[in-house]
Order: sequence, then C-alpha cells, then structure tokens
Amino acid sequence: MGPKVVVFDYGSGNVRSACRALEHVGARVELTSDRTEALEARGLLVPGVGAFAAVMEQLRAADGPAIIDARLAGSRPVFGVCVGLQVMFESSEEKGRAEGLGQWPGVVRRLDAPVVPHMGWSPVEAAEGSRLFEGIADQRFYFVHSYGVLSDPLEALGPGPMIPPLVSWACHGASRFVAAVENGPLVATQFHPEKSGEAGLHLLRNWLQSL
Repeated sequence: MGPKVVVFDYGSGNVRSACRALEHVGARVELTSDRTEALEARGLLVPGVGAFAAVMEQLRAADGPAIIDARLAGSRPVFGVCVGLQVMFESSEEKGRAEGLGQWPGVVRRLDAPVVPHMGWSPVEAAEGSRLFEGIADQRFYFVHSYGVLSDPLEALGPGPMIPPLVSWACHGASRFVAAVENGPLVATQFHPEKSGEAGLHLLRNWLQSL
C-alpha cells in the first residue's frame, strides 16, 4: 500500500481532482480537516483556490497554520498548490495587504501581462537538482492565477548555514514568477499538478516517492 496523504479540507475550492490524482499515483488519500489525521499522515497537501486573504482566513479557522508549523517542525512533508504556494510567503497585495504564513520571504503581487489571469499551459524552468521535476523538466504545466511571487526568495534569504530552497520559475507576459519551491519537507507549486496531465501525475509520483 502507498503512503497515506491527507488533502486538507478547509473549505478552499474543489479538491476532488487532487484526491483522484494522488490516488492514481498510489497514495492512500483522506480528505479531512481533522487535526490528528493531518498531523499524523505521511504527507499533507494544502490546496488553495480563490483570493489570498480568504484562503488565509479559511486556513486559520481550521487551525491550518499551527498544523503546518507542527508538521514542518517534525520534518513531516507538506505540499502547497496554487494559492497554497502563495500563502507560504510573507504577504500578498491582492485586494489590499494580507499576511501569509511567512515560511519563505516574499510578497505576492499581480502579474504584469496583457491578459490576466494566466490560464493555460506553460513551461517551467526547473531548478537544478530538483527532485519534483526529475524526468519532467521539459514539460508544460497548467496554471490558473492572476498573482504570483515575482522576487527571488533566495536573494532575500541571503547566504547562511542552512541548505537554500530550490526555486523553479515560469513566465507570463512581462512577469517571471516562482513556479515551485522545494525546501526540505515543504514544497509547493503555483501550477496545478492534478490538472497537468501525465506531467502533473509524474510530479506527484516524485513527491510520493520522497515521503
């Protein structure tokens, strides 16, 4: 049997496709907001659909920040998707200022492009040494978003004794934005792997194999 993964059901969007995709690549999936289940599962997937501030409000109502912090403190894997990536950063400018979880430095800002939202398939510039993109570094992934992290979190972190995160990038219009981050037990993608066909399934399988 595959590893157990909890898809955190805190009220943000349609999560059934994420559950089906994880099951397809061999995970035992539970859709729940139960604290004990979320803490004890081998992996926790944090989806995110909609406005940044609303997602943060829903996460707080379900004790999401404390659950995520506790998992990361114990080196237990967490995977954020779409706004689930954005909330891992410090804050967002979407509809005013809203505070995020602050796991990584950076501010979520509106994309600079003739057409927003960025909706469709785009290539990703995978970080060197990425485990998430192993075997799929040349593939396209499915994005749906109007905001993103445009600054490099590595520049804000500066040199230090800790292993720096791996940052992958994508572009839309004039904006180069963070497409994925891999940082020990915490990984996240701006795109939707569950909607990205075989490439997305391959990426989820890579994550499962790392649990």
